[in-house]
Amino acid sequence: MQSLQNEHTIHTTVTIESMEGIFRAYYPRLCYYAYTMVNDKEIAEDMVQDVFMRLQGKLQNFEAEKALKSFLYLSVKNACLNQLKHKAVEEKHADTLDLPISEDPIALNNLIKAEVAGEVHLALMHLPKGCKNVITLSFFEGLKNEEIAKKLNVSINTVKTQKKRALQILRTKMAPRAFALLLLLNL
Repeated sequence: MQSLQNEHTIHTTVTIESMEGIFRAYYPRLCYYAYTMVNDKEIAEDMVQDVFMRLQGKLQNFEAEKALKSFLYLSVKNACLNQLKHKAVEEKHADTLDLPISEDPIALNNLIKAEVAGEVHLALMHLPKGCKNVITLSFFEGLKNEEIAKKLNVSINTVKTQKKRALQILRTKMAPRAFALLLLLNL
């Protein structure tokens, strides 16, 4: 009875030797167990080492080897599940960042328009009110010169003059590529 009890009991007095013994006995098994879940040897080893680091402060809480064994395997399992969840989130996030925009002409066109729109918004601050209104209606609302004239209650020649003046100012305030794209995409 006494030998059976010693076989299944871990002494509450923890020494470096007993922790080393537990490490030697369980580390390879736990690494294999973790590897079967995460399929990455280095990550599996890191997680098992982390579990042993957490165990150091708690070893005195375990009276039976079965309880210790359950703690180790459960801790490794939870660490693996957390790792897999984290990896899934990273992959999902990476998928949204790695959209093949260059393969989708509509998405590429929208991306270019968004970049040009950003440049135009910054440059609009330097335009007089009339020019600003005409460019805003033309670029952002997609209105034609006739529609802009009706909306602003001005002549079509005034719209053309304001647009020409605005483009001259924008040419000096915007990056050359953005300005060229502005002309190609909308105006």
